[in-house]
Amino acid sequence: MFSLSNILKINAISSGLTGLQLVIFSNFAAGLFAVDTQVPFRITGIFLIVFALFVIHQAYQKPIRPKQVAHIIWIDRLWVLASVLSVPLLYNTISVTGLVLIVAIAAWVALMAYAQNYKLIRL
Repeated sequence: MFSLSNILKINAISSGLTGLQLVIFSNFAAGLFAVDTQVPFRITGIFLIVFALFVIHQAYQKPIRPKQVAHIIWIDRLWVLASVLSVPLLYNTISVTGLVLIVAIAAWVALMAYAQNYKLIRL
């Protein structure tokens, strides 16, 4: 089984890589979502990079600080909630591919939140 530190590292890596992709390939992302603007993708990418830096920093703390991990879990939960709310709001505005990506990423983030919470409770 994975340790809390390793789960945080996985979260940081996946968030950071997604953030970098959104910043570097914002035009491609806009095309996948069938929208004209790249700005939301760049802003989201920058947020994810900053979040990833915070998460990786927490993953290397000895001992891990439960309060900081709880903040990470709540940010992940808010991401999932925002994603769930955005799907019906954006249904007629973005592509089906975009909707599927939102749901898939939300599922991944929910898994990260669950795994982190599970390990945090057992600390």
